[in-house]
Amino acid sequence: MRHAVADGQFFLCYQPIVELASGRVRKAEALIRWSHPQRGIVSPSEFIPIAEETGLICQIGNWTFQQAAKQLLVWQASIDPGFQITINKSPVQFRNERDSHRDWRDQLQALNLAGNSIVIEITEGLLLEASGSVAEQLLAFRDAGIQVSLDDFGTGYSSLSYLKKFDIDYIKIDQSFVRNLAAGSDDMALCEAIIVMAHKLGIRVVAEGIETGNQCELLAAAGCDYGQGYLFARPLPAADFERLLVETAN
Repeated sequence: MRHAVADGQFFLCYQPIVELASGRVRKAEALIRWSHPQRGIVSPSEFIPIAEETGLICQIGNWTFQQAAKQLLVWQASIDPGFQITINKSPVQFRNERDSHRDWRDQLQALNLAGNSIVIEITEGLLLEASGSVAEQLLAFRDAGIQVSLDDFGTGYSSLSYLKKFDIDYIKIDQSFVRNLAAGSDDMALCEAIIVMAHKLGIRVVAEGIETGNQCELLAAAGCDYGQGYLFARPLPAADFERLLVETAN
């Protein structure tokens, strides 16, 4: 893994995030993949924990940001000037890279990309351990215009006060609430409550794990802003994702 970045073994796939009201692809989540020379495609669930344990996640995370930002520049110029890319940032990166927000801001400025072109996705657990350093970095992202999304909302134990304290821009409804979504169900009530609460706080909502048209319709009717899941597309290499963008834009 130590040589994977230098040897070009990592690549990014992009999963569309769809605006439910219009059906348009407005965003994408950048997801890293490892093409190992002997083992083939290695799942992130296998290598990310090892990368976090060894500290290599910092190098991998910075590479991911650089590649996604360069790709975003192309898509904003050719398809949609308001397009956004979401990038996951590990808690280990927050603990070990106190100045990465400055470097990332400088990279965006060098590419002439607005700060709000990028959304940094974090976990609820990070807010629970929001030390002075973590809080400083989250607020620095806000000051740079870089938006923040809270992943897997509803599965952790973070205080709701953190949503405003750290100026969270998006929350993602965990797919465990979407999987068995049905009219009148407890999961539907929870999704509706999350959407209403978020909107009252000025926060937009992304639902993960949408796989059926019925799930999509129920969430759209509840006022959910965006959806992500296999109903729309699996994570795609950049060239395939670009074809999808062109098709949905026409």
